[in-house]
Amino acid sequence: MGSDNAHSAQAHYRCVGVGAGPANLSLASLLHSHPETTNLFLDRKPAFSWHDSQQIPGTTLQVSLFKDLVSLADPTNPFSFLAYLHQKGRVYHFLNAQFPEVPRQEFRNYLDWASRRNDNVVFGEQVREVGFDGGGDGRYVVRTDRRTLTADNVVVGVGTRPWVPDHVRPKLGRTHFHVGEFMERTGDLGGKRVAVIGGGQSGAEAFLELLSRPAGQQPEQVSWFSRRRTFLPLDDSPFTNDFYMPCHSEHHYNLPSEARSAFNAEQLLSSDGVSESTLRQIYQRLYVLSYVTGPPDLARLYPHREVTDVTGDASGLWHLTVRHKGEQGAVEHGRADVVIWASGFRPAPMDFLAPIADRLEREGDELRVDQDYAVHWDGPLDRRLFVQNAVREQRGLADPNLSLNAWRSRRIVDRLLGVRTEEQLPSFVAWSSKASAEHVRTA
Repeated sequence: MGSDNAHSAQAHYRCVGVGAGPANLSLASLLHSHPETTNLFLDRKPAFSWHDSQQIPGTTLQVSLFKDLVSLADPTNPFSFLAYLHQKGRVYHFLNAQFPEVPRQEFRNYLDWASRRNDNVVFGEQVREVGFDGGGDGRYVVRTDRRTLTADNVVVGVGTRPWVPDHVRPKLGRTHFHVGEFMERTGDLGGKRVAVIGGGQSGAEAFLELLSRPAGQQPEQVSWFSRRRTFLPLDDSPFTNDFYMPCHSEHHYNLPSEARSAFNAEQLLSSDGVSESTLRQIYQRLYVLSYVTGPPDLARLYPHREVTDVTGDASGLWHLTVRHKGEQGAVEHGRADVVIWASGFRPAPMDFLAPIADRLEREGDELRVDQDYAVHWDGPLDRRLFVQNAVREQRGLADPNLSLNAWRSRRIVDRLLGVRTEEQLPSFVAWSSKASAEHVRTA
């Protein structure tokens, strides 16, 4: 893990990053080979973590191993996933294992490894506020719980936080929680009734894990609710994956806001569907439980349902009110000892930007960014505030995804260095009717 000892005597940086999750860790890794661009990345967590309480054994990434911190921007970078495997001495073992997808815990360990070997990444230090001193050339003032720093540029990459409906939040607790706490709250569920709410990958993984427990540790019943018409797969087909190329991100950025929103809603399953391998495992498990080993009544599946209310009683039992979306006026009721919300994540708040918040332009619920992810503001043009993983509406479904992580970081690095790296060849698909070099360029 990086240490702030090397930076204790330094007070000004070319770039200060707030947060050290995958987004800013990618940027820190690309900047590591540019020591002339002084940089420091701060994270309030005491040590690196990445959905640690959701690292269910057997879960895998939904993206290629090449979509690591750096490879798609700089294949020779020493912070790549391949470099991690090689440094650990197990690159041949990984190849021989022939994993169809990268184990998520292994990728988490890779990210931790990258954070530990970069002295510009510091944990256990929380940024309290980011202001701006307009005197002289002007610089950002970054106040943490330990010191005050200044920077020419600030990059915000604070990631996401668990999301649940507003009516649920006040009722959360030991037996009613978000799936982000799955590993720490589901140790003893033997003989209990469990409800999993959410039809995406996280809900599917939680449902499968509960069904796969040994007989003595199995719940009495596991119910899975989804608002979708059925439990739908991730669209991982080639042309759909073109949505996760830089050229489509650029195209999406130039669309009217109404068209952006419509696209994100229409193509949601390209990022939020369930991996086909997970669905297959669930179906096979249901078959075995129903026809081979039992108990046949362990699992209950409820698609096209919306859980509209959850209330607890004095005995600790939870009562669910469920609306059937396909049958007008149909309301169902269920009971559970434990309720798990697999309802997704939303961008984490950026309250530390309060001192300059009124100087930053907004677009809907997001900060308005330019093509290099710099926020439009009323300050000096050479003093930039970048945001990562927080402009899904402006940049498309790939923004919170790992797919364009390295490319986005490289765009920010280019802006800091005053250069423009040549892009990879564009998609086979002409996304726009406008004739441009992007669509006529050839190899």
